[in-house]
Amino acid sequence: MSNGLSQEEINALLEGNASDKVEDITPSDNSILTDIEKDVLGEVGNISMGSAATALSDMIGKKVNITTPVISVTTLKRMRESFEIPNIALEIKYTTGISGKNILLMKVSDAAVVANLMMGGTGEVESQTLSEIEESAVSEAMNLMMGSAATAMATMFSRKVDISPPKSKIWDSMTSNMAEDIDDEDEVIQVAFKLNIQNLLDSIIMQVLSVETAKKIASIMMGTEVIDEVPNVVIQSKQDAVEKIKDQVMVMNESEAKEKAAISTNSSSLDNDFSDNKIQKVGYKQFDYSDNLSKNTSSVMDVPLNIQVVLGNAQRSVKEILNFSNGTLLELNQLADQPVELHVNGKVIAYGEVVLVNNCLAINIIDINKDNV
Repeated sequence: MSNGLSQEEINALLEGNASDKVEDITPSDNSILTDIEKDVLGEVGNISMGSAATALSDMIGKKVNITTPVISVTTLKRMRESFEIPNIALEIKYTTGISGKNILLMKVSDAAVVANLMMGGTGEVESQTLSEIEESAVSEAMNLMMGSAATAMATMFSRKVDISPPKSKIWDSMTSNMAEDIDDEDEVIQVAFKLNIQNLLDSIIMQVLSVETAKKIASIMMGTEVIDEVPNVVIQSKQDAVEKIKDQVMVMNESEAKEKAAISTNSSSLDNDFSDNKIQKVGYKQFDYSDNLSKNTSSVMDVPLNIQVVLGNAQRSVKEILNFSNGTLLELNQLADQPVELHVNGKVIAYGEVVLVNNCLAINIIDINKDNV
């Protein structure tokens, strides 16, 4: 990866040209993030977006470079004033590992280049807008990038990191909100990367994090993560409960001692009362569970299961799939004489060969996979 962007380069790219008047998006409060936290966030962004660049490169078949990020504290309002619109925004929420949300921003003109490459084009586009299919393709690319970034973060954090299904939107108005639960005046962490796709695209992409999410990521990496204090409150309440139980036990012991004394004084009279009674062993009724067990087993045996026959599989590009028509031949990864797989609940239980029975296709099972049966 090449060297990181200067703040001036970020502003110039955001404006779309190197104009003399550039809005300042330097941090609004340098005390929000320490230099160490910025360095840590930069390293996390460098590794996670490096993984995202690899995912994008695999999708479009071109070399993709993403630079070391520039971290700054700003507000959505200040970002809005510096943006060249329209932009496409992909919003995801972290559901496991960390909390908060992450917004990935890309100019629509850049997204059009990515969509064209994904559909097998040359990357040279004239239109500055996205069709419905192109928007869907770019959203999927950005989603895979964020998924790859989350996987890289999980490796760095040594914990599972999951993300929610993404929400994408075209941000084409200076008055519309970028995110539902972030106000324009709320301070956010802006992570800017320079994106280069060979000789076709030289622009930037943006990540927007809440301050809480950014600090959480930094604390995990630095080993200073603060665990919620709720468990401590629970422990304290347990200790209180233990003390109360001890007091109750002492009271019970005192009353029990008095009862034992009273019982001992009356024991002789009790013996006389029960001396004439006959003592017999307790008889227990024998229960037979075999009938119920056989009935339950029979019920389980009647549960229907779906069987799937897998002939093979294949991979094709988005462009090739969109060009499918009547008569298109799709080669599978199986040879003609190889047995097909029988799947039940996603597991291969047997192998067989396709035969014709009464003009209907059928499977002649030739091998049972005993490990899954």
